[in-house]
Amino acid sequence: MKLHYSLGIALIVLIVDLATKYWIESILSYGQHIPITGFFNLVLTYNTGAAFSFLSEASGWQRWFLSAIAATASIVIIYLLHKYRIETLFCLSLSLILGGALGNLWDRITLGHVVDFLDFYIGDYHWPAFNIADSAIFIGAVLLIVESFNSTEKKDVEQTVEQKEKAE
Repeated sequence: MKLHYSLGIALIVLIVDLATKYWIESILSYGQHIPITGFFNLVLTYNTGAAFSFLSEASGWQRWFLSAIAATASIVIIYLLHKYRIETLFCLSLSLILGGALGNLWDRITLGHVVDFLDFYIGDYHWPAFNIADSAIFIGAVLLIVESFNSTEKKDVEQTVEQKEKAE
């Protein structure tokens, strides 16, 4: 996958993420929710920590720590997108992760927290609220796992073919 396609996908994720966060903040007040179905609400909440509000109770240092991790990861991802540009699924996975990381990084730097608004639940149990960036990161991570199995299978087949050729 050409680098500009990968960066284009990341840019689309970033734009959709920021636009949906802007939209939700324009229609809801903090803590307000809109029931959509019997298992899903739109809710406006802020996360100063990482996934599942990890470190959200810290004294504020986590904002810059998590921002540094996201910025560093983004640079590494851009390098990997260039280096492995012929690996389509790998690049798609990294593009989704990059777009999500940049969306949450933007929030952390400009707002001091990440805007979350997707609230899924069963009965009284609510999954921690999340956003489009988190969804893209999750989907990218799942695709990376799928790609790793495909890559392992491909290497196993190549090794088997090489062994057969040597035996002949």
